[in-house]
Amino acid sequence: MNDRIKRLAVLLLAIAFALSPLLSEGFGGFYRESFPVQVERWPAQPAGWAFSIWGVIYLGLIAAAAWSLWRPAAIPGWSRAALPLALSLFIGAFWVETAMRSPPLATAMILPMATAAIMAMRRVGPDWRGWAPLGLYAGWLTAASAVAVSVVLTGYGFAAPRVAAVSLILAALIVAIPVAATRLHIWTYRLGVGWALVGVIAANLQAGDTLIALVCAAGIVALAVLDRLVPRPASRR
Repeated sequence: MNDRIKRLAVLLLAIAFALSPLLSEGFGGFYRESFPVQVERWPAQPAGWAFSIWGVIYLGLIAAAAWSLWRPAAIPGWSRAALPLALSLFIGAFWVETAMRSPPLATAMILPMATAAIMAMRRVGPDWRGWAPLGLYAGWLTAASAVAVSVVLTGYGFAAPRVAAVSLILAALIVAIPVAATRLHIWTYRLGVGWALVGVIAANLQAGDTLIALVCAAGIVALAVLDRLVPRPASRR
């Protein structure tokens, strides 16, 4: 496929992705009424205000896609990231409406959506105009995938709320820490995961659940100190 066509396709998909919430009621978390087993709350789901990060993600993806089309030489790695990113955005364009109608299907969709976003982030190259928005996008999706699985497990009676929450938060960190360690310069990936964890902490402190808050806080610390724990490759002279 022609490089310019790939970049244009990504821009159009990023715009469609950003507009998709306007075609539904938007998304600020799953609703209890969508599940056969209704619980008072899901400990892994962030506070509603945390979802405001999507505004930054949408704008960042559109800006990067537009810049890569206008000035291809500025983000040469965008072409390598285009295919997985296009796949992720294509799925994302249908995700909000699906989440409102079928949380299990939306959960099945968000896993490849997040995987493709991580692949795109790893391919995009060293220019910050490319990796910054992709890192934030992939980071939030890493955490959101775990939240979705946790909610579905609880909503269908496969696990108790706290068990599902702790298990899936740890699973998200098991994925996020190695991914972040291989791309230390993409600090926006850690920011995306960390923002979701801050939202979970806020929701659980309000509910008086310190265990979940402590697990999330430990995860934030682990992500924050990666720069000190992982040696950077020696620069070539």
